[in-house]
Amino acid sequence: MSTTDWPLWEVFVRSRRGLSHTHAGSLHAPDAELALRNARDLYTRRGEGVSLWVVPAAAITASSPDEKDPFFEPAADKPYRHPTFYEIPEGVKHL
Repeated sequence: MSTTDWPLWEVFVRSRRGLSHTHAGSLHAPDAELALRNARDLYTRRGEGVSLWVVPAAAITASSPDEKDPFFEPAADKPYRHPTFYEIPEGVKHL
């Protein structure tokens, strides 16, 4: 297998404990172990992260931005799911 045939991996980095992983970029690698090592070298070489995820790009299923309105429309008719629907009592702090 040549390097052009290697699968594409998506890289997610968590910059500090307690934060979410964020997408950092993509890379090609023959397997998960090498993808993880390459991701470390490419995306955290200056100590930017405490945790890495590498995910085969082929395993990701995503919605299309062009289908935003029809895809997310069912959630729009349920206002009780949004925090603006509820009134916050006066004594409640840090909500």
